Amino acid sequence: MYDKLTRSDMEKMQKEIDYRKLELRPKLLEEVKETRAHGDLSENFEYHAAKREKNKNESRIRYLERMLRTAQVIEVESKEDEVGMNNTVEVYFEEEDITEQYRIVTTVRGDSLNHLISIESPLGKALMGHKAGERVEVQVNDSYSYPVVIRSIVNTEDDSEDKIRSY
Repeated sequence: MYDKLTRSDMEKMQKEIDYRKLELRPKLLEEVKETRAHGDLSENFEYHAAKREKNKNESRIRYLERMLRTAQVIEVESKEDEVGMNNTVEVYFEEEDITEQYRIVTTVRGDSLNHLISIESPLGKALMGHKAGERVEVQVNDSYSYPVVIRSIVNTEDDSEDKIRSY
């Protein structure tokens, strides 16, 4: 699986890895040592909780490192009048007669509840490269699609406030 990431995404992931390895890992290891010293491990809830947190941290580190190793680097730049990465797009849904705003982001930053849609989502794929005023068909699956109209596009240069989604 090759996730599409921007250089900014990769830098944020590396910072999280560094934090987890250099700051969080030593604290969690110390906590495991301390709770282990409290006695019988079979009945020591604190030990098991500390061990679980340590393992979650190690899993997250492995996940992020794998993402960085297998990432496909994409450029943020797009034509000024076309939908591209980090653009905020106002979309009119004809079937529901509503207008919504979405920001186009990479998969790791996608969060539909906060109107951040991935370039790999059906809506994101449909919008990419199109211009304001165009009507596009969003293909959800082989048997269902729906039309949307791009009302406006706002180019957003900075993506620093977006966070990498944690699993």
